Amino acid sequence: MDTATNVDATAVNTIRWLSAPATTIIVPVYQRQYRWDIGGCEQLLADIRAVADSEDQQTHFLGSILSTSSNDGSAGDLVLIDGQQRITTIMLLIAALHHTVKNVDPELASHLEAVLMRNAGEPGTKLRPHREWADVFESVVLDRRPADAELRDSRFDNNYAFFRSQIPAEEVPRIWSGLQRLEHVSITLGTNANAQQTFESLNSTGEPLRDHELIHNYVLMGLSHAEQSEIEDSFWLPIEHNTGDAIGAFWRHFMIMTTGREIDAADGRGVYDTFRHRFPRLDLHILRKQATEWREFSEVYSALLDPTHEPDEEIARQLGYVNTFGRGMYPLVMRAYYDYRLGMSARDALINTLENIQSLLLRRTAVGLKNGRLVARLCRASAHGPSVLASASARITPSDERVRVALKYGALPHPAYVLDRLSNHDRVADLDVEHILPVTPGDSWSGDGVRSWSEFSEDEQNSYRALSQTLGNLALLEPHLAMRAGNEPFAVKRDTIYSQSGVAATRELASVETWNTAAISERTARLTTEFLRIWARPASGEIDDDDLTPVLDAKRRRGWPRGWEREFDYVEYRGEHWEVHDVKYLFNRVFKRLWADSRDSVVAFSARRGGPIFDAQAWNGQWDALDDSHFLYMGWDSKYMLTAVQGVLEESGLASDVFVKYSYIGDAM
Repeated sequence: MDTATNVDATAVNTIRWLSAPATTIIVPVYQRQYRWDIGGCEQLLADIRAVADSEDQQTHFLGSILSTSSNDGSAGDLVLIDGQQRITTIMLLIAALHHTVKNVDPELASHLEAVLMRNAGEPGTKLRPHREWADVFESVVLDRRPADAELRDSRFDNNYAFFRSQIPAEEVPRIWSGLQRLEHVSITLGTNANAQQTFESLNSTGEPLRDHELIHNYVLMGLSHAEQSEIEDSFWLPIEHNTGDAIGAFWRHFMIMTTGREIDAADGRGVYDTFRHRFPRLDLHILRKQATEWREFSEVYSALLDPTHEPDEEIARQLGYVNTFGRGMYPLVMRAYYDYRLGMSARDALINTLENIQSLLLRRTAVGLKNGRLVARLCRASAHGPSVLASASARITPSDERVRVALKYGALPHPAYVLDRLSNHDRVADLDVEHILPVTPGDSWSGDGVRSWSEFSEDEQNSYRALSQTLGNLALLEPHLAMRAGNEPFAVKRDTIYSQSGVAATRELASVETWNTAAISERTARLTTEFLRIWARPASGEIDDDDLTPVLDAKRRRGWPRGWEREFDYVEYRGEHWEVHDVKYLFNRVFKRLWADSRDSVVAFSARRGGPIFDAQAWNGQWDALDDSHFLYMGWDSKYMLTAVQGVLEESGLASDVFVKYSYIGDAM
C-alpha cells in the first residue's frame, strides 16, 4: 500500500501535544489577527465542563491543527498554518487557571506552566505570536502588565478576563481535567507539501451546514439507529413536508417565538446556537415530547405559508392579508394561531390579533418607520396576555395624526392591498392599480378639459406630480379597462372607463367633474378616515414611541465595529432621558444605577454569571469602583457588555422600561 510522505496526520491529546518539552509553536506573520470573542470562549468553556463531567473514556474533539516544521528554528519548532485561534484561546484559558492557583496549589500550577512556558532557560511562552501582538499576548499570559499601565482594548485581555471571572480557584481542577480530554488531529506537512493548497482544502471544501441541518444532526446524534428512524419518520420528515424550502425560516421563527429574543438571519449559526441553549439535553423521552410540539407548530406554519389550508374563510383571508407584509411577524402569528387551533383562544381574538398586526405594519410603513426587530418584543408581551400585547402594539403603532399627514403627502404603501380592503373587494389579484393622474402625464393630458398638461407651469406640474402616488389619486381597475386608460385625459377615463368598472369606489369617479390637486386632496382626506377605521390603532394610553428599540432587542455586535462610539442617539431609562451614545457607557451607567437602586438583583446576577462585579481587582485591566469593596470590570467586548446589561435589567425586573434610540450610524452598522 502506498503511503503519503509529505503529510503526516495523527490523532493526539491536545494538552500532551502542547506540553511536549521540545515543542514551540510559531504563528507566522501572514496569519490573521486573533479574533475569538467572549461568545466563542463561553462555548469552549461549556464544552470543557461537559467533558470534565462525562464518563471516564469520553473526549472532546477540537478538529484539525495544521503546521509545518520551521526552516530557521530548532527541530521542535512548528509553524502554525491553521488552528491559531483555538490554540491561542486555550493558552489564555490555561494562563487564567495558572494565575488563579499559582499561590494556592503549586503542584497544579507547575502542570499548567508546563503547557504555557518554553523549556527552562528559554524565556517566553510556548506559543510565539508574531511581532504585531507578541508583547500584548505575553504580557497577559505571563501576568507582567503593570497595574498602572495605559488602558487598552484587546481580545487577549477580554478573553483572559472572561476566563478569570468564570472559574473560581475551587473549580480549576475540574477545568484542568476537562482540558486533558481535548483531542485534535495534528497534521504536519513535509518539506515538499504545498501548505496553502492543504489549508484551502481543509477550510474551503464543501458547503457549510445550515442552521436547520445542524439542528437535525444535533437532535439525532447519540440515538440508536432505531430511535433515529423513529424520530426521523414521525417528526422530522413531517416538519420538512409542512415547511418545504422555508424550513430554515421556520426554525428561526419558532426560536424567536419561544425565546422572545431577536435572531438575525445573517448571524452565522445564531438559530442553531439558540436551539442548543434552549434544548441543552434531549433524551428520547424529552425528545418525543418536544418533537411533537415542533411538528404541531410546523402544521401551523404550513397554514401561514399557504392560507388556503385554513378552512375558516375569514381567518384564511386575514392570514393572506398578513402575508402582504412578508413573514416578519410569523413568530407572533404562530403562537396566536396555535392557541386558536388548540381551543385556548377564541376565533375573534385571533382575528383581532391579525388585524392589529396589519395596522401596526401598515401604519409604520406609511409614516416611514422600519418594521424590523419588532416581533420579539411583541412575543414577550403576548406571553403576558392580550391586554399587555395590545399595550405593547399601541406603543409602536403611529398615531392617527402622524398617519393622516403621511397619507396626505406620501406615496401609499401596498396600494393594491389597501385599495382592496377600502373597496371591500375580494379579487385584488384580478385588478390593477390605476393612477387617475398618470405618474408621467403626456402633453395632452387634461384634468378639466380646458388646459392641457403642456400648458401648466413647472410649479403646477410639480404640485400635481407630488400627489400622483397618494391615496386619493389611486383606484382599482379591471385589467382590460386599465389597458385603455393609460395617459387619456380625465374626462375620457371618467366617461368611458371608470363608469364601466365593477368596483364601486372606482365607479364613483364617474361623478367627478374635474381632476386637480384639490380633488386629489379631498379624496385622500375622505379615504383616510376609512383607512384609520380599518387599520385602527389599539386603544391605549401608551405614547407613539419615536421608533425606540427595547433594550432586550438591541443588537449584540462582535468586537468593536467602526462607529460604535456613536451607536445610540440616546437611551430612555424608566422615563429618564440619558445622553448615552455607546454600549460601554451604557454598561457602566446601568450597573452603577442598579447598584444604588437594586443591589440585590445585581449581586444575584453577577454571582450566577461570574461577573462583571468582583470584590477585588484580581487582575490588571480596566476597573471602575462601585464602593470600597466592589469593583466593576470594564474590559469586556461589546457583545458581552450588552448581554450583561440585558441580563441584569431582566434580573431586576426593569428591562421592559429601558429603550435605546439608534443613531443613523447605529442603523447602518
